[in-house]
Amino acid sequence: MYAIIDTHGKQVRVCAGDTIEVEHIDAEEGAEITFDRVLLLGGDEIKVGAPLVPGASVRARVLAHGQGEKVTTLKYRRRKRSRVKRGFRATTTLLQILDIAV
Repeated sequence: MYAIIDTHGKQVRVCAGDTIEVEHIDAEEGAEITFDRVLLLGGDEIKVGAPLVPGASVRARVLAHGQGEKVTTLKYRRRKRSRVKRGFRATTTLLQILDIAV
């Protein structure tokens, strides 16, 4: 069985036992959190929410907090001798999916 959940405006496909990396979630390491925004449940029978599947939830455990890959932006204005280079690393949270409840 798998589920598609909505976290911070992004959709993520998860199965029980998966390890995923999402945007920062304000929770202690080792804490269990519940995602109630389940958009789709798949498996033998597919349940599509309108927009959410009623009564469905996904439990996860926070493994670690960290930073993602560095994103570099360049701004260049031709003929103006103007160049700007900036970098950014988003904070992320590593989650382990425990189970999917219907």
